[in-house]
Amino acid sequence: MRQSEVRRERNEKRKRNLSWTVKDYTRTVESGNSGEAEKLLPKVYKTIDKMAKVNIIKKGKADRMKSRLTKKLSASKKEAK
Repeated sequence: MRQSEVRRERNEKRKRNLSWTVKDYTRTVESGNSGEAEKLLPKVYKTIDKMAKVNIIKKGKADRMKSRLTKKLSASKKEAK
């Protein structure tokens, strides 16, 4: 039971970190700052891939998230032009 509690807390911390990273990136994209968002994208990818690796999220969900986040950036770039 102690081990489960430690793992649960660790997993919750990882999920929070993932959501904060994605939210930070999304806010940056929506603010129209595509240059800053491009710099954040590798960090977001790294976080998503790491969460998929340790089974916090499934691989398919990770791929889908990365695709949608990239799409959001390219759409905001088109709007800016």
